[in-house]
Amino acid sequence: MARVSQEHLDARRRQILDGAALCFARNGFHATSMQDVLKEVDLSAGAVYRYFSGKEELIAAIVGEVLGSVRDAFEGAAKQSPPPPPDVLVGAVLGRTLATRASLTVDGEPAFPRLIVQVWAETLRNPELAATLRDGYSAVGEGWMRVVEAYQDAGMMRADLPAEHVVRTMIATVQGFVAQQPLLGPAPVEVLQNGLRALMSMSAPAKRPEPIKEEG
Repeated sequence: MARVSQEHLDARRRQILDGAALCFARNGFHATSMQDVLKEVDLSAGAVYRYFSGKEELIAAIVGEVLGSVRDAFEGAAKQSPPPPPDVLVGAVLGRTLATRASLTVDGEPAFPRLIVQVWAETLRNPELAATLRDGYSAVGEGWMRVVEAYQDAGMMRADLPAEHVVRTMIATVQGFVAQQPLLGPAPVEVLQNGLRALMSMSAPAKRPEPIKEEG
């Protein structure tokens, strides 16, 4: 029997993950069955179950893949001295994350933002998925923490405010930008970058002179 190449195995795994992501983005995790996934990827049950035992393993793999690549990007940025500023760093990481999944669409619009919303909704009823997501975001947060601490050490950011507060704010900013797209429509990463640049450019307002009081 001919030996199956690793390249073929990787391509088949990619096919299954992408098909499952489309199903979850379209109908939600709870309403998607394994039969839906099999139909989407046009493979037999045996071919799919060779890689994944069920929906839970599929969604865990999708989440782990995305958050793992984001974590690696921030850890790499933290090694730079100093790291790129937030607008540049967020734009690069989020832009790459969205670009690698740009071919996945639902009703002509990117599937990834819809998938994010569906996954977050499912965590309310699925403790195992919630734990997977917490672990993933904890790892991303550790990468961001090193970046923020590097900003503070370089004098780029106030050091008197807790780094973990900055981390939660930045993660929330990215999450919110992605999550609003299914409702408000797709938006390029430059929108988020410009918003961050505007906020980063703020300075204290010039003090207005006191009004002259008339003597009398």
